[in-house]
Amino acid sequence: MTRPQRWIAGIAATALAVVVLLAAGLAWWLPSDEELAARIASEFEQRTGIGLRVGAAHWTLRPGPAITLSEVATTQKEPITVQKLVLRAGLSALLARRVQIGTVEIEGAVLPRASVRAFRQLGDKAQQPVGGWTVHSVPVEHARFSDLTWIDRRGIALAYDGSIDFDPGWLPRHAEVARREVTPPARLVLEREDGTDRWRTDIEVAGGSWNGTTTVQTLPDQRLRLHAELTPRNVDIALLTAAFKRRAPVEGRIEGRTEVDAEADNPIALLRVLHTRTRFTVRPATLLRFDLAKAVVTAGISRGGQTPLDELAGTLETQNTDDGVVMRYRDLKARSGLLTASGSVTMLNRKLDGEAAVDLVDGVVGVPLKVGGTVDVPELSLTGGALAGAAIGSAVLPGVGTAIGARIGQKVEQLFGGGDGDKKPKKPAARGPRSN
Repeated sequence: MTRPQRWIAGIAATALAVVVLLAAGLAWWLPSDEELAARIASEFEQRTGIGLRVGAAHWTLRPGPAITLSEVATTQKEPITVQKLVLRAGLSALLARRVQIGTVEIEGAVLPRASVRAFRQLGDKAQQPVGGWTVHSVPVEHARFSDLTWIDRRGIALAYDGSIDFDPGWLPRHAEVARREVTPPARLVLEREDGTDRWRTDIEVAGGSWNGTTTVQTLPDQRLRLHAELTPRNVDIALLTAAFKRRAPVEGRIEGRTEVDAEADNPIALLRVLHTRTRFTVRPATLLRFDLAKAVVTAGISRGGQTPLDELAGTLETQNTDDGVVMRYRDLKARSGLLTASGSVTMLNRKLDGEAAVDLVDGVVGVPLKVGGTVDVPELSLTGGALAGAAIGSAVLPGVGTAIGARIGQKVEQLFGGGDGDKKPKKPAARGPRSN
């Protein structure tokens, strides 16, 4: 069985240990609620090294062993908090001296990213069962959560509702997760197919769907390899980003194909290293907050405006990292009645870095532009060498000469290491004059 992520293991192991102590200890002690709260806090700190405050605790044996905790918080700078946590044990498993929780119910939890990451450093002590007991092949059968809030590295808080039914190895048999109070709905449903390592994957989001299948392969070294193939249909980009409290750089509805890959030691760790590749088309599309035609005409820095397009196509690759999600837009192709453009852009923590080549219908061909700034305030400009070349080209031959000079200036600048620093220069697509 693969290991769950450390922070989940620490909390689950503590809960399991206390339920076992409660059931097995009836022969020699019946704890008060206050004693139970103290025992849970002590057990948690011994296993994780992190203090725990329990506002209130209550246990019952009917209709089955259960513990209810209220106002729980870790003693961290940004505490992990839970308004209510209910643990219901499987009586038959306890009688057989197997550690198992039938149901975990979580209400009103807040999980700051930095505090959760602290549990990743824990050793195997956090997962050790109580002496003399074995861990069931499915340590937790069912988990249900409501108003569970994840706070990311930028302080953006996203609340979720959901439920998971587990199979051995912490793999979900059925799972449903939804963004709380988001309209139109943003919901993921996973359904395992007949005990295989294949899941039907249905995503309802932004007025469209993103459906397909997911497979998980167990490698010889017990690591897991995930692969998913999904098809986005009629997904509104602005609504999609708004559902996760972001702003979109583009308006329109996306169609295409997505592949997802990851390899890790356990199912939850897979989420930390997800890599996606989406080949997309948006028809029509609008580039928000910058005007490509204006940037070409002015041959200088351009901010603001919009660029309506008949079509925008390309490939988006994303990679989860400890510094955030890196997004790389490759092989971008844009087309409208006024212009065509090609290019690539990388985005990390909302900062943009890329380049584009723009052709105007009136004959200005292949003007190279630098993409910079942020998603909220993007900038389009010519680099120093390209700008100087544009000025020379304009003096010699206005119009086409301006663009040719800019391209020559850009190439000279890249040849001598200017503008883009140590980055390997990317070759813009070859362009030629249009025929009418």
